[in-house]
Amino acid sequence: MTTNDSSFEVSTDQSLLDIPMIYRFLSEQSSWAVGISRPVVERAIENSLCFGGYLDGRQVAFARVITDFATFANLVDVFVVPEYRGHGYGKQLVAAVLRHPSLQRLRRFTLATSDAHGLYERFGFTTPSKPETLMERYFPNIYVS
Repeated sequence: MTTNDSSFEVSTDQSLLDIPMIYRFLSEQSSWAVGISRPVVERAIENSLCFGGYLDGRQVAFARVITDFATFANLVDVFVVPEYRGHGYGKQLVAAVLRHPSLQRLRRFTLATSDAHGLYERFGFTTPSKPETLMERYFPNIYVS
């Protein structure tokens, strides 16, 4: 799947992903995966539907979807490299994710965010309608040694 809005292009071709850049961002700059190892990042990418965002062939954005392609999806690891923020690339990336043919008619599409509620709300994401039904096992500092 490829989309091209202006000069920003989104692709699900995993061979185009800049794995070193994704690893550096997640392990050093993200608020959710600091300290994650490269092998864990590589395994996560191999087992997910990944979206790269590119300008002139250079990857500047990333998103990953964990899904069964039938009933459920979870959007994770969404980022735009800091120097490319503020140009609408995050919106274009999320729009491309939600348009993907394999992610249609899912019963539940989830995500977790600490600071981008406004971005996701414009695409129909809301707080859980029944938060009392949700549970989690969460280990926020698992990658920090």
